[in-house]
Amino acid sequence: MFPLGDASRRLRHFPIITIALIVINFGVFLLELIHGNAFILRFAMVPAQVTSGHAWITVLTAMFMHVGWAHILGNMLFFWVFGPEIEDVMGPFRFLIFYLLSGLIATSAQIIINPTSTVPNLGASGAIAGVMGAFMITYPRDRIRTIIFFGFFIQLALIPAAILVGVWFLLQLFSQIGSFASLQAGGIAYMAHIGGFLFGLLAGRLFETSRRRQMQGLES
Repeated sequence: MFPLGDASRRLRHFPIITIALIVINFGVFLLELIHGNAFILRFAMVPAQVTSGHAWITVLTAMFMHVGWAHILGNMLFFWVFGPEIEDVMGPFRFLIFYLLSGLIATSAQIIINPTSTVPNLGASGAIAGVMGAFMITYPRDRIRTIIFFGFFIQLALIPAAILVGVWFLLQLFSQIGSFASLQAGGIAYMAHIGGFLFGLLAGRLFETSRRRQMQGLES
């Protein structure tokens, strides 16, 4: 499934932070393409290094890096679908703080679950998972335009956000359980997705403002 956008809501404000973060992510990805593995290894987060007291800055820098075109395009697509509405209800400054905290907590969750790993971790997925968690709790009934693939058949459907995001979260949860069962040490950082999502689900509303919620029709 590929989400395309929220069919239920109209933005009240221009999503300046969402767009700026997308531009920054693509800018960092361009630096990765130019400088290669040396750049990636320098700024990606390695849990074993962080837990030994080194390279703490990578907890922040890693959330702006990606391993390839499919990775960054997929992440930025999801961010563009869910980010503007959450920025709209939080305001630019609060949204930026929320996004960064989501990423930091997501990365911390991955470190806690595998503190001795020497596998580099990178990607905006954890921060975006936080945005998706906030979206699910704030706009659960919004209908998301989604492309669904059935083999060779493609269908456009309107799926409630609670179902779409809920299915995504369950996939992350079962994948993490599967990684435990297979003793997987590397691969996709599912725990970062789970940690970021739970933070957004539990803390997202704290970053919203009453005035902006009223403008969105969420409060009378």
